[in-house]
Amino acid sequence: MMATLRTDDTTSASRSTRVHGFDVLRGFSVVSMVLFHFCYDIRYIAGLPLPWFQPPLQDIWRCSISWTFVFIAGCMFAWSRDNLRRAGKYLLVAALVFIVTTIAAVDVPINFGIIYCMGSCTLISWALDRIGFKPQGVIAALVLFCGFICLLDLAQGTIGFGPFTVAVPRALYQTPYLSWLGLPGPGFASGDYYPTLPYLLLYLAGTAMGRSWRATQIPQVLKDLTCEPLEWIGQHALPIYVLHQPVLLAITMGIVALT
Repeated sequence: MMATLRTDDTTSASRSTRVHGFDVLRGFSVVSMVLFHFCYDIRYIAGLPLPWFQPPLQDIWRCSISWTFVFIAGCMFAWSRDNLRRAGKYLLVAALVFIVTTIAAVDVPINFGIIYCMGSCTLISWALDRIGFKPQGVIAALVLFCGFICLLDLAQGTIGFGPFTVAVPRALYQTPYLSWLGLPGPGFASGDYYPTLPYLLLYLAGTAMGRSWRATQIPQVLKDLTCEPLEWIGQHALPIYVLHQPVLLAITMGIVALT
């Protein structure tokens, strides 16, 4: 699973104007991600009993991490110096993660995972920004978030919410070329699947709030929220994401060897 993460999400902000609360929240989510992945490795790779690590708690925990990453990354769009470069960095890391997880073959390779999601959402948001589509404000963010909720089951073949759910034409899932978008084709599998839709809408909800806060005033709670260890982790989220799973797998294999 997951996460984003961040390397230069706020590089354009000076130290005096840095919003420490974003780093704290991102850092907390990184810690949560590492713990989630450790539990996953213990149960599904090592095969050790962990009966509480299952739905619905597992799903709620996963969403609390990934949704936070995507939304904050969207917020940071307004502060980034070069979103095109930022998108390219994410997509390069995503490609490397796919190659490494395919070669390692420890679990299902990560194909269109959370880092890919960050890259594609940043790239598309950059393109939309260039043609003048710049959502801003609470209303825009709420509309985009509602759209995100309605598309949550797109990969399973439906869109909508509650009694207003409709099926997506099955023909759209018969091609292998739309898995990146959110329409997984025949035989598609991924150990960490975060396609462009629905997550682009969550990312854009973040950009709408980020633009609004930058144009007006950042909430005081985000200004006042500080925790140096979590801030450091939040500022180094991308390398931690890349490195943490090999470390966890080594620990897991050590546990297996001792049991």
